[in-house]
Amino acid sequence: MEIERKFTVRALPEQLGQYPVRHIEQAYLNTDPVVRIRKQDEEYYLTYKGKGLLAREEYNLPLNEHSYYHLREKADGNIIAKKRYLIPVEHPTFTSDYQTSVDQVSLTIELDVFDAPFENLVIAEVEFPDEAMAAAFCPVDWFSEDVTNDPAYHNSNLSRQKI
Repeated sequence: MEIERKFTVRALPEQLGQYPVRHIEQAYLNTDPVVRIRKQDEEYYLTYKGKGLLAREEYNLPLNEHSYYHLREKADGNIIAKKRYLIPVEHPTFTSDYQTSVDQVSLTIELDVFDAPFENLVIAEVEFPDEAMAAAFCPVDWFSEDVTNDPAYHNSNLSRQKI
């Protein structure tokens, strides 16, 4: 189960180059249900995603390079390319009604900086172990709008946009 919240970004964090970065390319064979192929650095995957915005099923199966490029030719719409920076959330904060030991919480911001044709788009995603923690999470100061429940920010919908 994938449980994540998505945010637009007010400003990029300082010293972005100090964080690990992954180069991602993904294409969609289907968008309902979502069937996606992804190249992440030198790893290849086929992914099925169930319905949902905050929480949904996700299954990843490994592919080899040849299979990825074979399936890529069959993909519909835009191919999404982006750099994903992995930024630890040093001291996550939560709403006062949420009970947890913050010292035991380890969260990572996956900051996606998109390439053309979406070069002006930057999205931050944070994954959580459960929906209660996701709901109680207080965004970091450089986040802007919470777009978790806006399907327009799903990569599968970006793949269908007319450019």
